[in-house]
Amino acid sequence: MPELSQETERGRVAALFGLAEVTGPSMVPTLYHGDQLVVQYGARVRPGDVVVLRHPFQQDLLVVKRAAERREGGWWVLGDNAYAGGDSTDYGTVPDELILGRVRLRYRPRTSAQRSPFAWVRWAFSAARPVLSARSASRRLRAR
Repeated sequence: MPELSQETERGRVAALFGLAEVTGPSMVPTLYHGDQLVVQYGARVRPGDVVVLRHPFQQDLLVVKRAAERREGGWWVLGDNAYAGGDSTDYGTVPDELILGRVRLRYRPRTSAQRSPFAWVRWAFSAARPVLSARSASRRLRAR
């Protein structure tokens, strides 16, 4: 389950935007371990959005998931990697007060394996990307 670095929560004091780091594989292929995220705190959440939330049973743990659909009692959230688990199929709906914000941008840091000029150029064009709502993904995830 992707959790976020705790510095993210400590550094966020009434800020509209904040930074977070992904750890874990549950949002692959959208987000990978080590990706940096720009999070808009307090943003309106719609089905298909990638959100940062507090884990319902372990509220000091921050996780990132896709808000699949609105249900009675909160949001049904799912990871994009069906094999990783750790989403609403395990803990049910997530109350609104545990949804902290919406992910707006993903930055993928450069790795030491990217040494060739071609690899560096490819990384430069794909390092920072907006994280868009996946309407088709929310429909696909709802069926699980």
